[in-house]
Amino acid sequence: MKEELTIGFIGNPNCGKTTLFNAYTGADLKVANWPGVTVEKVEGNIKIQNLNIKLVDLPGIYSLTSYTMEEQISRRFILSDEVDIIIDIADASALERNLYLTLQLMELGKPVILALNMMDIVEKRGMKIDIHRLAEILNIPVVPVSARKRTGLDILLNTAVHHKNKEPICNLKYSSSHINSQHFQYTMIYNNKIEDKIDIIIMELKDKYPHLENYRWYAIKLLEQDKEITEKYPVNLPSVIDRNYESDIINEKYDFIEKIVDDVLINKYKQDALTEKADKFLTHKIWGIPIFFGIMAFIFFLTFAMGNWIKVFFETWVGNLSVVTSNILSYFDVSNILISLITDGIIAGVGGVLSFLPNIFILFIALAILEDSGYMARVAYIMEGIMSKLGLSGRAFIPMILGFGCTVPAVMASRTLENRQDRFKVMLITPFISCSARLPIYILFSGLFFKDYAMLIAYSMYIIGLLTAIGIAYIFRLIDKKESCNYLIIELPEYKAPDIHTVSIYVWEKIKDYLTKAGTTIFIASVLVWIILNFGPTGYTNNMSESFGAVIGHHLVPVFAPIGLGFWQIDVALLAGISAKEVVVSSCAVLFGISNITSQMGMNTMTAALEALGFGQLNSFCMMIFSLLYIPCAASLAVIKRESGSVKWMCFSALFQFTVAWIITFIVYHIGLLLI
Repeated sequence: MKEELTIGFIGNPNCGKTTLFNAYTGADLKVANWPGVTVEKVEGNIKIQNLNIKLVDLPGIYSLTSYTMEEQISRRFILSDEVDIIIDIADASALERNLYLTLQLMELGKPVILALNMMDIVEKRGMKIDIHRLAEILNIPVVPVSARKRTGLDILLNTAVHHKNKEPICNLKYSSSHINSQHFQYTMIYNNKIEDKIDIIIMELKDKYPHLENYRWYAIKLLEQDKEITEKYPVNLPSVIDRNYESDIINEKYDFIEKIVDDVLINKYKQDALTEKADKFLTHKIWGIPIFFGIMAFIFFLTFAMGNWIKVFFETWVGNLSVVTSNILSYFDVSNILISLITDGIIAGVGGVLSFLPNIFILFIALAILEDSGYMARVAYIMEGIMSKLGLSGRAFIPMILGFGCTVPAVMASRTLENRQDRFKVMLITPFISCSARLPIYILFSGLFFKDYAMLIAYSMYIIGLLTAIGIAYIFRLIDKKESCNYLIIELPEYKAPDIHTVSIYVWEKIKDYLTKAGTTIFIASVLVWIILNFGPTGYTNNMSESFGAVIGHHLVPVFAPIGLGFWQIDVALLAGISAKEVVVSSCAVLFGISNITSQMGMNTMTAALEALGFGQLNSFCMMIFSLLYIPCAASLAVIKRESGSVKWMCFSALFQFTVAWIITFIVYHIGLLLI
């Protein structure tokens, strides 16, 4: 037996591939109850006896006709020699749609196993699938599993190990009337006309490209005029490939699938009653969007109401840590410079950001529940009409929704778009969506000047960000005068109770990233800010106005003064925030010398210091808007560069966002001056 085996997990979006992958490998990959989560192949290794097995989780695809980057990743891997066996994970509750990919995979000539996932949903609906009959018709192993409940996993893996060298034997019960005996080995046989064309193309391919292994699949793709295959393996058969036969082949496949489903599925029209009733309201063409904004408003109410209550304990801990650390260092006669660095720089900066952890935690839990329940897929669906009017596919709203969590995976999710121009547009507008890293800025500045209305002011930032992204997309639409022809095709999953394991993985990954950032980026930024504020041209100084930070800030004041942010301390904080948006808060703590900026005493001190500078409510509101819209963080810029493949596009994106942020903040500030 071969000592190594590579298994590719493939299937439609939202079929449970990543959940199954996590169950086998113990990986903590992000799992959500909507498509677009896996945007690149992920590998994991397990061992059974003496066999090393490499599992590969591939992006979800509906067919092997690739349009998007994620579909191309999946197809190229499946076609490569790297994969020994294919496990096709199918949503058993949507069998008809999933079997289309199954038939295409079987035509590759590689060992295929069909894993029927979500069998618990099938049973819940009162439906039944004749597993043995389905396996008999397809002539491949069919294994029922539940990735969420972790049932059937051992059987599936053992089946893969024992099936890797076996070839399927055809059952022609549902095939066409084609009678050529050389086609008996194939499960899916087309009508005589198409099969005759396939035979001719195969002979031509064997003559021109003797190294190919599965001539039938390539012949079918040439008949479909697949762009990649046609360019790579051209044949001169104009009388045979006289038109595109893709629709003919698709129709025959679905005719075959319909017969299969009629034979193996009992009560196939039963639907989940709760899902059907809920969608009447949640996907309503008029009320769907207001309901979405209402749900988000409720989430922010929880984020503030519960988060601020828990935050008190963190504030007390940070305050005590600063006092105790200062006393201990003083007891050992540590220099005042080092004491200031540790307490005023590191503890004030990092501790100030960590105080917002309860708010971030509650926000992530709420977003995880929305995703895993199946609601986020509905949000993308109801936004299809708006996005199409903006010249974008409704699929473009999926990266925008991901942006509420973090801009980095949101930009990566632009791969789900077919059109390169659309991908670049989405990469440009997605950073306007308010990510969780900006939340500490909103909490701090809304709490400083808006008190009882802090939650509403912070929530308005999310609305402003979303409207800005949509507005910019509309401007692009007016410029290129092009409507999107890439419509959103999305399977709306059933609503379900969120899985505790899935939610915990999502939340822990986000919290871990937040803590990691606090221990690295924010730590380093806090130290650097302390250094530039405590050292100047003459060396160490206790007067910040003589520091390098003041010199830098004073040079920035003319740029920011027209937008109500002409204060060198604020400008230095915004500059530092390019490393990570949370650094704006930590920098403010260092800049104003407040060891516990989120405590009531710290906020009162901060408010007094800002008011002494002439910084009031309007300036605070402008600060939040500019922080929302200006240059994305360094990690986001790096991802934009990687996904676009262009340093110029990354620089343009940064400059573009800064310009948009400046213009919008300028308008808001001057309108505010007129109203005050």
